[in-house]
Parts: sequence; C-alpha cells; structure tokens
Amino acid sequence: MCELFGFSAGKKEDISLQLREFFSHSRDNPHGFGLMCSGQLYKEAARASDSERLSEMINSLEPQRVSLAHIRFATVGSVREENCHPFMGADITGREWTLIHNGTIYSGSRLVNGIYTQKGDTDSERLFIYMIDKLNKAQANGELCARERFKLIDEIVIELSPRNKLNLIIYDGEVMYVHKNMRDTLSLRRLGSGTMFATKPLDDEDWEDAPLSQLVGYIDGEHIFTGLKHGAVFEPALSHITENMAMNI
Repeated sequence: MCELFGFSAGKKEDISLQLREFFSHSRDNPHGFGLMCSGQLYKEAARASDSERLSEMINSLEPQRVSLAHIRFATVGSVREENCHPFMGADITGREWTLIHNGTIYSGSRLVNGIYTQKGDTDSERLFIYMIDKLNKAQANGELCARERFKLIDEIVIELSPRNKLNLIIYDGEVMYVHKNMRDTLSLRRLGSGTMFATKPLDDEDWEDAPLSQLVGYIDGEHIFTGLKHGAVFEPALSHITENMAMNI
C-alpha cells in the first residue's frame, strides 16, 4: 500500500533521518514518490530509492517546519508523474492546499466531475478536486477562518469515509489535517517542537496510533482541532472492490 509522511512544527527541525527511512520503504512502493518541503514540490514516477535527485535533496535538506511526503503503490491510475502525490492547488481565496492519500475510493460517485478536469487518472486527485470545489463554494462570499475550514474538511471526511479507505494528510498553509479510517495504518510521535505522522514508525522512538475515524488538526505541531468520531472504519473485503468500479478506471 502507499505510505504517508507528514510533519508540523513550531520551529524548524531536522527531519532528514526520518525522510531517508521513509523513502527507503519505496522498495515495496515502487510506482512514484513526492516530497513537499518549504512550499516546494518535487515528484517522480519512479522508485524513490532509485532517484539520485531525491537523495541529493535529502542530503542538503535544511531543517523544516512543515513537510509532506508520499510513496506510491499504484492501485488506481497509471504510473506517471501526474498520478504521484502530493497534489497541490489553490482555492478561490488563493490559499494553497496540499493533499496526500493512502487508500482507494470504492464508493465515490460524488467525485465523478473530477474526471473531466484532473491531470492524471487517480481517485486521489479526484478527491482533491472535490475538496477544492467544496471549499470554493463555501467561500464564495468570504474566506473561512481556520476553525471553519477544519469543520468543512471534517464534513467531507465524514461524507466520504463509509466504504472507502481514507487515510489523508492535508495542509492548507496553516493547519495540518490528519485522518485514518483503517486500523494500524498511521502513527505519530513528537519530534522537537513538532509532531510527525507516518504510515509506519520510522525510528525506534515511542510512536502512538493516530486517532481512528476522527479528523484531527495541528498548527505549528500542536493538536488544536478535533473532529467528530464518525465510526466508519474501513475493513478490506471483496465487496469494496467489486462495487462502483467505474470510479477506479
């Protein structure tokens, strides 16, 4: 399965060791990778461990306050750069959003309009387009504050979680949103002034499970917002695979 990495901190911290370990997992996730640091995005449709450019970037990486990273195992969509995460784009107010997703949208007819505007062919990108569209409609008469943005993302997560695997890390330039709805698929730990999230623990320190089926929001590494406990836990089963396959082409 794909793997996620996220980091939010109050001051810049060295995360190079954790990123090296994270990208070493690409031996099992060979279909692309992406890294967002300092607001800059780099991604390739290649195995991360084979990328000389990525190795050079991590070797020279300065301490970071915010970072998102993803390694891809392709389940929906072909192997090409447009399908690599993170996905980035601005809403109607100019706020830049970044999203990484580990999972598959099996029941996603709401996302169908994204087929006509996406650059790649993944369900994850359609999810991102759907989120931006919802944000734009909600902000047609004015920009939402952080708490209002969190409430809207919480509503989207609750709406889409049933029958879908929806492990997400999202960043809006201020708030980092974290959600998982499959057991034992996302952990967290403190690192300096920040909080680090990863699909699998990246070192021998004490990691704890991220909340299950409940969105949480972090600002500067601190847990600020907590969403509703929605209870839609994803359990892999044949029924998820066979239903609504039209969304997965």
